[in-house]
Amino acid sequence: MSTAVWRRWARNPWVQDTALAVLVLETEWGHLARTGEGVPATGVIAVLAAGLMFLRRRHPVVTVALVGMLDMTNVVLDLYDPPRGAITIALYTVGRHTAPRVAALVLALTVAADLSLRPEQLGAPGAFATLIVLPMAAVAAGHIMRLRRELADRREAEAERARHWAEEEDARERRQAAKDAVWAERRRIARELHDVVAHHVSVINLYMGVARRTIPADPGRAQEALRTGEDTAKRAMAEMRKLLDVLRTDGEAEDDAAEAGAARLPALLAESGNARLDVVGDPVGLPSAVDHAVYRIVQEALTNTRKHGGGAPATVRLTYRAGTVEVEVLDDGEAPPVAGDGGLGLAGMAERVSLCGGELRTGPRPEGGFQVFAAIPLPPADGT
Repeated sequence: MSTAVWRRWARNPWVQDTALAVLVLETEWGHLARTGEGVPATGVIAVLAAGLMFLRRRHPVVTVALVGMLDMTNVVLDLYDPPRGAITIALYTVGRHTAPRVAALVLALTVAADLSLRPEQLGAPGAFATLIVLPMAAVAAGHIMRLRRELADRREAEAERARHWAEEEDARERRQAAKDAVWAERRRIARELHDVVAHHVSVINLYMGVARRTIPADPGRAQEALRTGEDTAKRAMAEMRKLLDVLRTDGEAEDDAAEAGAARLPALLAESGNARLDVVGDPVGLPSAVDHAVYRIVQEALTNTRKHGGGAPATVRLTYRAGTVEVEVLDDGEAPPVAGDGGLGLAGMAERVSLCGGELRTGPRPEGGFQVFAAIPLPPADGT
């Protein structure tokens, strides 16, 4: 914890500038103490040079000019030859915080001013390094730090753009997933509406036809057919109302096995009037999705038989095997059914079976009629 606090303090601009001001002041006063030059004006100039360190970030060029003027005052008044600390720091700041052209111009003017003020030092040992190389190194160091900061900022900006892009991509994926879920729900409801409406309307049409034909000869049978058609219409309305409730509440549909499952197949075949049910194997409890799919497959197959097979007799065979349930619907119609419902019937069956991981086969039988066969895998029993 103390290391993190220290780093934050060390990176604080005011702390850094204060440290540089103390360094400049100590350098100037140390020089005066060593040389014994105690003119009061030199102390004032040293304090002013140290104070300019707080101005360097906001006005780097002005800071170089003012520090240079202080140095020039010392030289012109022959007070003392000041150390190079303040001007070196000011030149570093110019390289760090100004454009390269501005920094080069300030460097050239500073070197020219130093050479014009100290012509007698040109032949002294180390004068070249002090008057020319040191200012150039200070500006170059500042420029290098500027480039490093710009590179770090660019990398940070690129990382930020990458994070933003990833967030946008994630948001797009979520929107797409939500859209896919809406379309899946619409397709599911379309299948349910098709199965419910097509089946019940075909049953109602069947019994209305029976009633119409038997009214003159057998009024009692006609009334029974009308009652059956009325009951079928009520069931159709009840099932459609459930689907509409799902749409209104934007909720998930919960399939009720008592109303749309294998247990209700006998009642479904009884409504059809000319179909029989064969159960092979020992019945087992089916998962709700499989149970519902079995019921809807039989319902749609019988609806197609009534619509396209001329009301021919049909046989429904439900076979329970180890790990699989098979449902087969065979009719004896003279011609195979055609896709007169826009393809929703057979397509809906195929989609239901596919969602359960099963296989569906449909097509005309060699001996006549039509076959619908579906094999759906079952999950292993508990403990196996």
